[in-house]
Amino acid sequence: MSSKDISPRLFLDDEFEETKIVPDKVVCLGMEFPSEDARREYFRAELRKKLPELKQIEGFPIGEDDDIINLSDPPYYTACPNPWLNDFIEEWEKEKVELEKEGIRKANFEVKTPYAADVSEGKNNPIYMAHAYHTKVPHPAIMRYILHYTQPGDIVFDGFCGTGMTGVATGFCKNGFENIYNNIGIRHSIIGDLSPIASFISYNFNYKIEINKIVNIARNIINKTKEELGHLYNCRLQDNGKTTNANISYVIWSQIFACPNCGKEISYFSLAVEQFAMKEKLVCPHCSSIVTKSSLEKCYETDINALGKLVTLPKYEPVLIKYNSKNKKSYTIPSKADIEIERNALQYLKSWIPNQKIKNGVKTKELINSGYSYITDLYTKRNLVVFSTLWERFKDYPILRFILTGILVKTGSKLHNVGFKNNTINLAGALPNALFVPSIFAERNVFELFESKLNDIIKMSPSELSTNVTQIHSATQLQTIKNNTIDYIFTDPPFGANLMYSELNIIHEAWLNLFTNSQKEAIENSLQKKGISEYTQLMTESFKEFYRILKHGKWMTVEFSNTSAAVWNAIQIAISNAGFNIAIVRGLDKQQGSFNSQTTTTAVKQDLVITCYKPTYKLIEKFELSLDKSINAMDFIEELLVHLPVHLSKGESTTTVIERSPKILYDRLISYYVQHGYAIPMDAQEFQKQLRERFIERDGMFFTASQAIEYERKKEKCSGFVPMALFISSEAEGIEWLKRELQNPQTYSDLQPEWMKNMLPPKKGDVLPELMLILEENFIKDEEGNWRNPDPEKAADLEIIRNRRMMKEFNMYLEQAQKPKAKRMKDTRLEVLRYGFKECYRQKNYQAIVTVGDHILESLLQEDEVLLQYYDIASSRI
Repeated sequence: MSSKDISPRLFLDDEFEETKIVPDKVVCLGMEFPSEDARREYFRAELRKKLPELKQIEGFPIGEDDDIINLSDPPYYTACPNPWLNDFIEEWEKEKVELEKEGIRKANFEVKTPYAADVSEGKNNPIYMAHAYHTKVPHPAIMRYILHYTQPGDIVFDGFCGTGMTGVATGFCKNGFENIYNNIGIRHSIIGDLSPIASFISYNFNYKIEINKIVNIARNIINKTKEELGHLYNCRLQDNGKTTNANISYVIWSQIFACPNCGKEISYFSLAVEQFAMKEKLVCPHCSSIVTKSSLEKCYETDINALGKLVTLPKYEPVLIKYNSKNKKSYTIPSKADIEIERNALQYLKSWIPNQKIKNGVKTKELINSGYSYITDLYTKRNLVVFSTLWERFKDYPILRFILTGILVKTGSKLHNVGFKNNTINLAGALPNALFVPSIFAERNVFELFESKLNDIIKMSPSELSTNVTQIHSATQLQTIKNNTIDYIFTDPPFGANLMYSELNIIHEAWLNLFTNSQKEAIENSLQKKGISEYTQLMTESFKEFYRILKHGKWMTVEFSNTSAAVWNAIQIAISNAGFNIAIVRGLDKQQGSFNSQTTTTAVKQDLVITCYKPTYKLIEKFELSLDKSINAMDFIEELLVHLPVHLSKGESTTTVIERSPKILYDRLISYYVQHGYAIPMDAQEFQKQLRERFIERDGMFFTASQAIEYERKKEKCSGFVPMALFISSEAEGIEWLKRELQNPQTYSDLQPEWMKNMLPPKKGDVLPELMLILEENFIKDEEGNWRNPDPEKAADLEIIRNRRMMKEFNMYLEQAQKPKAKRMKDTRLEVLRYGFKECYRQKNYQAIVTVGDHILESLLQEDEVLLQYYDIASSRI
């Protein structure tokens, strides 16, 4: 069915000793073509016809039609929204019927419980390492989820695909891995990203190539180019009075500064580095004054750049050359002749180069402030010439341009950072997720870099069959995919202000000559005027599209990496607002952390995975047909319980499934009703009463009857029970902690020391009441001074009294907020706010919610999902 077993052009032009390969006939979307080139030519012509209509879709990239067409390999990959997605889906659905006949898949396949295990998967596999990107999830980790939630023939979607690891994972599912052999078989995937470079990387990771042939092509082109330009990497050595040539491996360049005392120029390398180690003191070699780097004055020089523009750039000079000569590797100081080679290298520039100016941005401002105006200025003249020549000669071989993009920035540009440790030079490469030219950078030999990266590609083990379709799109508008057609979604979306993708990708995309349309980029960015509210809205729009295309009862997995509570709540709210029901949250350890996670104490050490599902059509229909929505509350809970893990263990002990606790179940119920505009069906006391009447409680968790039997059976095999850890950083957590502690009555003096030990600082703006106040409002004190949990019959009375007190306090907040020139309230009780917002929502007093919400600390509002949920809805209704 697929024509993707043949590479785009696995033969060379006459200029490079052409070796003809006669292609087989190929079939694509029911049409037969004599060759891959014929298929590509036909669909490119069709894509060009469709471009005017496709340009109306959000996220259409910024660039010329010809660049979009030339980059695309339709219908499998389009550098714009892909108009053939529904054709593929229709073809894959027909394939499912055949797979069922063969017994490979089941017609009634259903996944009721989520993948609940924490996942740990290393990054050091050849595919992961083949091309750098800002963030990636190793494909073996994704395979675990795909093998759990899908069966052979299913269609997997990733709308924030990055480098396309979800697509890679679907291909590898054909044979399974490690000890997972059940349910193996090929899956299909539709992946897309807003970024042209991300989609281009994804396409190449998921396109099956004939390695040996493409390696021969690459080496022929490299050898031919070396014959023409290899002399640019020659340096002159003096050996016993004779001048010999050696091959440059890399050149160390140093920024030139002026001493703040004597005004003379200083090479930062000679000032700060001695015997490949950083000096403790910086001493000017001219006047012997002690200086600091911050006190040095930058020197600049004016030149005509590769684009013919007059530019003034920070002054750098080559200070050290690492060379190879007759199996000898050593260092030498650049001679005048060596410097002249680089200075005059642009005379060999005969190929296209990017003419893109560096746009102002959060991440690009440092480059602009340093004097860099054009992308080409971020390369030495020599490397720019070689890169542009190879880029042109690789134009018919996407996989070779893919290799080139792997070295264009991190190791091939002036951004290449150099470290000095243990008296050795560390070629660290460009710092991740940053754009700046360091004071000491390494200019690497492009030919050596390419050949090294080519070897990495050889080590890759491509999937048996590529079944991936790729596009550039905005996740906020997926109109090229029909409703209810996707079987599973795995995605790793952008998280708030973590990464400025469109800015960080500007160098790569300048070479593609196609740029991200950042209007719908889901990030927090001050220059794009996007804060947490705009980010939440964009993520909600995206997840609503994911909800629309996913089949009823099917699952979505969202990988999350961020330390911000506000972003964490924004993602959960966006998922809930879209209509999904969140089942569980678990960990995903990528083992080798990012640069930030290795160097900061506050960074995320382990990513989180949010698992959610689209409600079944049966449940939705019940709500639509019922005039009184409250009668469906327990139906909702039953479907939710069915989608939760029954038993979890840690070591030899059973652990709590926190999502089965009454509090979490009630929160999920309220969220569903509020998001659908239904009246809140009951208070917490009535909810717990109905919960106990309909379901079975075990260890503080609730189960269906069959689940309770399974839980008891599995628990018997474990040696102990570990209740969930609970610390006290809020009133609600304090109440839950006391409920557990007071399973055996205790006095205040008994409780108080342990209470203090378990306390953590509350959220900024929240006030944690004194222990005695919480006891008085929620628990019973007997004649002997012991506090205990209230009897179920008396709990309702306590709840009424407590609610009255909280509403009285909330009304004081409202009164304060309504005063002229009222300032934000720094200290408020979070539980009072939650209760007051809920009551105001029930009474349809939306203005009171907004008024109080506007006068509490913004961080408290944004970081609490309950408050933010009520506030967002109230804001839309006034």
